[in-house]
Amino acid sequence: MYNDQPTPLFTPRVADLDIDDKPREKAMRNGIQSLSRAELMAIILGSGMVGKSVIALSQEILRDNDNNVAKIARMSIDELSRRYNGIGPAKAISLLAAFELGTRCVEDGEELPQQIKDGNDIYALMKQKLQRINYEEFWIVHLSRANRVIATECASRGGTAGTVVDIKLILKSALNKLATSIILVHNHPSGNLKPSIQDDEITRRIKAGAQTLDIRVLDHVIITAGGYYSYANEARL
Repeated sequence: MYNDQPTPLFTPRVADLDIDDKPREKAMRNGIQSLSRAELMAIILGSGMVGKSVIALSQEILRDNDNNVAKIARMSIDELSRRYNGIGPAKAISLLAAFELGTRCVEDGEELPQQIKDGNDIYALMKQKLQRINYEEFWIVHLSRANRVIATECASRGGTAGTVVDIKLILKSALNKLATSIILVHNHPSGNLKPSIQDDEITRRIKAGAQTLDIRVLDHVIITAGGYYSYANEARL
């Protein structure tokens, strides 16, 4: 079982704050939407550390990440624990679990496109899966003759700089799903939307292999936290 870093002295908790600084009481009075990012984080973390309240700790983490919650959500459990005193594995897990639940809430509430017309539709379909992770994943979207989504499938997971893609397995999966066409999708954790030489090469090889099976590759979309790049939109297929 994970435990937070031990603190032998008094650790300021949410319950120990002055009444005007208590986010739970503020939420009861004014609604959860009235809380700032720091106050929401403070509720999740529960306690700060010696000499630093949980609100101050939350504010420090936010300042360090340009007040951008998405940057924090992309961190790993280990990274959060190493970078911030007062954040042990248990608190890091609680914080990341809250972010993941929020992501799934958005996914459940979004009306995702079932018929793919362009890169915007692919971005809407796949962004929640790929925008936030700090390692590369390569996905295949299998489509019917009418460009309706049959399935989305993760073909490989890798590191921060790339992932190994097995073309034979991708084509086998497309045949098994009776896909008429496929769309390739992967993310760039670096935020760089420009395709790499390796991206160009894997696109060319998958397209060539798919053609021999009468399967079309309609697009290859690269997703980052700030947007997407479409090979089809750039007339590169």
